[in-house]
Order: sequence, then structure tokens, then C-alpha cells
Amino acid sequence: MRGRITALVLAGRRDGASDPLALAAGVTHKCLVPVAGQPMLLHVIDALAANPRIGEIRVVIEDTALLRNLAPLRGLIASGRLKGIGARPNLVDSVLAGAEGAAFPLLITTADNVLLTPQSVDEMIDGCAAAQADAAVAFTRRAFVLAAHPDGQRKYYRFADDSYSNCNTYWLRDRTALKAAETFRSGGQFVKHPLRIIGAFGLLNLIRFRFGIGTLEQAFARFSRRFRLRISPVILSDGAVAIDVDHVRSHGVAEAVLAGRAALAQAAE
Repeated sequence: MRGRITALVLAGRRDGASDPLALAAGVTHKCLVPVAGQPMLLHVIDALAANPRIGEIRVVIEDTALLRNLAPLRGLIASGRLKGIGARPNLVDSVLAGAEGAAFPLLITTADNVLLTPQSVDEMIDGCAAAQADAAVAFTRRAFVLAAHPDGQRKYYRFADDSYSNCNTYWLRDRTALKAAETFRSGGQFVKHPLRIIGAFGLLNLIRFRFGIGTLEQAFARFSRRFRLRISPVILSDGAVAIDVDHVRSHGVAEAVLAGRAALAQAAE
């Protein structure tokens, strides 16, 4: 084991639904869809494994045997650095299952975050330490996303200070921070029951966040008071980390960015 931070990668299927990208690629899980020649999950694990501050890597997926079928992961599994955790029926219960018995802090990301880099992992960890955050959410600025690729994202959270995109990367400092996740779990399916969102975050907080009233920092200060935790946004400088692979367009964008990185690496040799 190398570092003391546990990485948790969410790779399960959403409510057992078939993902269009997975169907088109003929695979069972979206995380197995090839991006630039290898399953998207491997891109994420490569970035985490290359960072010496990351210790155990936990992958939450319905069938953990799928991990052993990926030859590049067998060494990590054999060494004990990578472990499969059975996914639960919903996202938050999957996080709680992944956190059970894990060493904290936890760095949480998703299997479609294929443009994550070891450098961005460092930036997230350093940002959380600087903010003394109990929990944190990674964002990047609109200008950074556009610099990475002009079609990287089409929707942003607009605030008084700037427009931001979520980077599907999260931080929990210790088990106390899991109480925020417990609030979500008890609320159940938010999409089907919008009133439960109000119960978790508060109506005024949601209105302010939805319409970008105040700055991003101010929004998270309000969430912090709601949950009685220090919840901080961390701004990443690499806008590519906001480009997760959700559909055909973002799949093409991710492949273009990865090709550009490969070309730069080759030119530097």
C-alpha cells in the first residue's frame, strides 16, 4: 500500500438500467465502454494508481468478478491495492458500502471520469487540506473547460463570481462526514420525490443555488450550516476533468482530449 487516502470509484449501473453507450459497445456496464482503446474504468484507475498519495482503490460495481476479467487490474488486485465492493441499489448506499471498513479520508469519483489525472488528484487533495474541509466537491471554471475542449460542456452552474462545472470528484475527511450521505439515503429517490430535496438542502438554499445567487463559496457556506459540516468547493485548474463520458458527444470529446495528451507526451520524449 502506498498512500493513506482511499479512493472510491463508483462503477455500478443506475438502477439496473441499460446504458446506451454500453449497448452500442456490446458490454454489460458503461464503465467497460472503450475510450481511446481501453475501458473507461481503466483510465480512472490508472490516474489514481499513479498518485503515490492514494492507497487502497475500491471499485463499487454489481459484479466484482468483472474487475478480475480486466488483465491490467490483476496485479493491483493481487497486491491488495484494488478491491471490488458490491454495488447497492442506489448511489448513496453504494458510497456507504464502499466506505465500510475503509481508511479515511476518502476521495470519491466515478468510472466515467476518464480525463482525471494524477495532477488533478493532487490538486483536489491539496485544496481540501487548505480549506480544512470535512467534505468537498470538485469544480472547474467554464473558461478552463473551454480551454480543454470547446465542446466539453454545454451546461454550467452560474454564480455571481463565475460559471462552474462539476468534476465528479468528492472528498470525505472522516466518518463524521458520512452523515451528509445518510441524509440523502433517508430521503430516497430525489428525482421521483422533489420535496425530499427540499428536506435535505432547504428550499432557500436550493433556490439560491439554482439561480446562482451569490458566489459559489457562499452557496457552500450555506450548505455547511445546513449539514453542520465544513463543506467546500475545490476549483481544479484542468477543465478536462469536468468532461465525463455520458453520451456519444462526450465520448468523442474525451477521445480527442486523450489523443491530444498522447501527442504532447510523445513530443516531449
